[in-house]
Amino acid sequence: MALFNFRRKEEAAPATGSLEAFLKGYSIEVMPRTAEKVENFRDILPAGTRVYIAHIETPIEDMVATAARIKREGYEPMPHFPARIIKDKATLFDWVARYKDVGVKQGLILAGNPAAQVGDFSSSMELLETGAFTGFERLHVAGHPEGNRDIDPDGSDRMVMEAARWKSAFAERTDARMAMTTQFCFEAQPVIDWVNRLQAEGIRLPVHIGIAGPAKLQTLIKFAIACGVGPSLRVLQKRAMDVTKLLLPYEPTEVLEALAAHKAANPGFGIEQVHFFPLGGIKTNAQWVTEHGGASGVPASASA
Repeated sequence: MALFNFRRKEEAAPATGSLEAFLKGYSIEVMPRTAEKVENFRDILPAGTRVYIAHIETPIEDMVATAARIKREGYEPMPHFPARIIKDKATLFDWVARYKDVGVKQGLILAGNPAAQVGDFSSSMELLETGAFTGFERLHVAGHPEGNRDIDPDGSDRMVMEAARWKSAFAERTDARMAMTTQFCFEAQPVIDWVNRLQAEGIRLPVHIGIAGPAKLQTLIKFAIACGVGPSLRVLQKRAMDVTKLLLPYEPTEVLEALAAHKAANPGFGIEQVHFFPLGGIKTNAQWVTEHGGASGVPASASA
């Protein structure tokens, strides 16, 4: 079976039952500048979709304004809180207060780029321990199916797994619902093995699996390098040597169908939802889900 699904636009296939169920309640990510390109989220996203807001060199005022707009249009904004770009505890509490003022009740708590540390915090755990997120209904944390060289420079996953155990234990003593949102992945079997390992080691956080949305292969390679997705990067580079595939857009159909089939056969499997990284554009990604996700991809304006 081919690892990737390179499919021409006119060959889009209808949703299978397992894929439709697997995509139900999916989430997606935007940045303030990409959100500005969307006239109305209701025209592209199902009602109630969780919309993460990436915080990358963005003024907090723009982040809050984007969250307020997403909330007004009927969606649940989940802004990023990258520990290493937050100066101090006062700044963290100020950001949280601003978000609460516009109705935000969810947050993705993560460490961020170690080279970008500007203040007192270096990890998501330090942020969680401040108590700043009291009153939030959902707190998601980062997961790394392929490990993370920033955390484990030796290539192991010792510290990554230790952090996952800490986060799981934290979830047991908080009122907020917690989940682990992962970096994007391209292969199903390593994801299945990793999720099963989490469960075997007593890490009870539901997994929201990161999936790269439709995009040019060159774009995926660029983001894989930037995000440190090592094993997937090697696979992408191998595929890039096939010129016939290099010229066609990548679509996540095969990896999602494989994960959906596994979930359908194993209902207790730890993946709870799909989280899309719209590397080829949010409209392109949303359109792909509309075409492949059956009832799970119907935009709010079409179902009203």
